[in-house]
Amino acid sequence: MKMKIGFIIWLSFLLCISSSSLSASLASSSSGNYKDKVAVLMYHHVHDKDTSSSTISTMQFRDQLIYLKSKGYHFIRLHEFRQFMEGGQVPAKAVLVTFDDGYQSFYTFAYPILKELSVPAVNFSITNYFEQDSPQIPHLSYFQINKMMNHSPTIDIQCHTHNLHHKIGEKSAMTYIDKNLGRQASQIHQTRIVEDTSACMNILKKSGVVEPDSISYPFGLYSKSLFPLLNKAGIKYGFTTKPGLVTRKQNKLELPRINAGSPGITPQVLHSLLKKRA
Repeated sequence: MKMKIGFIIWLSFLLCISSSSLSASLASSSSGNYKDKVAVLMYHHVHDKDTSSSTISTMQFRDQLIYLKSKGYHFIRLHEFRQFMEGGQVPAKAVLVTFDDGYQSFYTFAYPILKELSVPAVNFSITNYFEQDSPQIPHLSYFQINKMMNHSPTIDIQCHTHNLHHKIGEKSAMTYIDKNLGRQASQIHQTRIVEDTSACMNILKKSGVVEPDSISYPFGLYSKSLFPLLNKAGIKYGFTTKPGLVTRKQNKLELPRINAGSPGITPQVLHSLLKKRA
C-alpha cells in the first residue's frame, strides 16, 4: 500500500513538472520570444511623398523601430549575424535590419532615424548606380556611402548585383539563360553571374566596405544553380524574400526575411508577424 501511494505521489510530481514546462513553453511562444534565431527585416524605400507597395513614411519607419525596442527586440549588426551563422550567440529576439536597392532615400530619410535610435542596418545596393544616375529613383552615391560608414560603423553596404537588377520576361537577369545561344548558353550565363558579382564586390571594396560577402536577390528570384557561382565570386550569404526567421541550419545562400516595408505594416502588425514566425 505504501509503495502504491509513493508511486502516485511520484507520478503526480512528474505531471506537475510537465504541465509547468508546457505552460512556460506556451507562454514563451505566445509572447513571441525566440532564441538562436534572427529575424531579418526587409525594407526598400522610406519617403514622405513617394508612394508604392514597398514605400513607407519616416514616421512609420521610426515608430516600427521604437515599438520593437519597447517589446524587447535586440537589433544586431551584420558582423554579429555572421558570427551567429558560424556558431556564435546573439541576444534573444535578435533583429537584423536590411534595405534593398540602395536608394538615396536611405541616406536622406532612413539613416538619420537609424542613427538617432542606434539601430544598425545593411543596405543591399546596385553598384552600377554608384557611378551613373538611375533613370528612376535616385540611388546612393560614393560620397553618401563613405559619409555614413565613416560616421556610423553600424551601417553596412552589400551587394544587390552590379548590373543585373532587371527582369527578362518573368525571370531575373540573374536566373535567365538565353537558349538562343545554343550549347554555350549555360556557360555564358555562368560567366555573366561571376563577372557581375565580382564587379559588385570590387566596387563595394572601392567604396570602403571592409567585408563584402552578402547579396540579396533582385525581386527575390534565384536558383540553387547560382550558389557555386556566387561562392566563386566571394559571396557567403544570400538573402531571399521568403518569409521566416533565420536559423543556423538553413542554407547560407537561401536565408529568409520578414517584409516590414509596406504601408500596411504598422508597428503592431510587424510585432505580430514576428510572433507568428517565432
